[in-house]
This record gives sequence, structure tokens and C-alpha cells, in this order.
Amino acid sequence: MGSRAETLLTLAREAGAIIATAESCTGGLIAGAITDVSGSSDVFDRGYVTYSNAAKRGMLGVQEETLVAHGAVSEEVAREMAHGALWRSEATLAVSVTGIAGPGGSEHKPEGRVCFGLAQTGLAVQTQTIEFGALGRTAVRAASVDFALDLLIAALRAPSR
Repeated sequence: MGSRAETLLTLAREAGAIIATAESCTGGLIAGAITDVSGSSDVFDRGYVTYSNAAKRGMLGVQEETLVAHGAVSEEVAREMAHGALWRSEATLAVSVTGIAGPGGSEHKPEGRVCFGLAQTGLAVQTQTIEFGALGRTAVRAASVDFALDLLIAALRAPSR
């Protein structure tokens, strides 16, 4: 059985999908996992690493008002990141991730909280928050990559495609 990324690329080819990523706490690891697979360039368009709020605004069009009202680690920001990645690329499918990998966090936004967005041409952006817990920075980032790849795979397997 192949890796998640290999499965994703096979499904994307079958569907004629083009993929983009918008990453904050994972720092490009999702794009890295996809492009680790030889031949990924036929379905992977680009990855945005938008670690700062300024990058989220400038590269993806995340609204300052959204950042102020909800904070960078929120489904609202994940939604705008995914939408921006889709519309500012050649992609038909985009995933976004923003979260607190650790160490640190707060009572309201604990370590291990990661918000995901999934944007597809012609469909509303879907978001969800996963509480991975205080697993440590490396483990939270790795779990976030796996979850993001699984989101993309599930979208490509969905009967609505």
C-alpha cells in the first residue's frame, strides 16, 4: 500500500484535479509530502507558506478584520486561506491549515489546536478544528500533515465529484 501522498496523487489524476496548499503551522510540510512523490507536478500547482498574518493577508487575501475578530488560529481564517489558495492558483482543490503546534498555547487556544479548510471549485469551503493535544511540536505538525492529506483524499473520493 502506498503513502497518503501517493494515494492522493492517484485520485487527483483520475479526477483531473489540481491541488494547492495554504500552510501556517506546518510550514510547507504538506506541500513537501506531496512533492516528495515523483511525478507530482502534474497535479500539484503550488503551496503557500503563510506563517505571519501579513503573509496570510498578502498572499491569500485573508481579511485583517477576520484576523482581528477571530485570531489566526480559527476556522474563519482557515476558510479564507483555503479560498485564497484556490482562487490565487490554478487549483481545483485546496487545503489550508493554521494552528498552535507548540510549545505554548493558551486557555482559549491550547497547544495542539489546528484548524483546517478545504476549498473546491464550485463548492462552499468546509472547515473543521482538530484538538490533537499537547503532543509536542513535531507530532502536532506530523498529525496535521496526515489529516490534511486525508481531507484531500476524502474530497476526491466523495460521490459529488
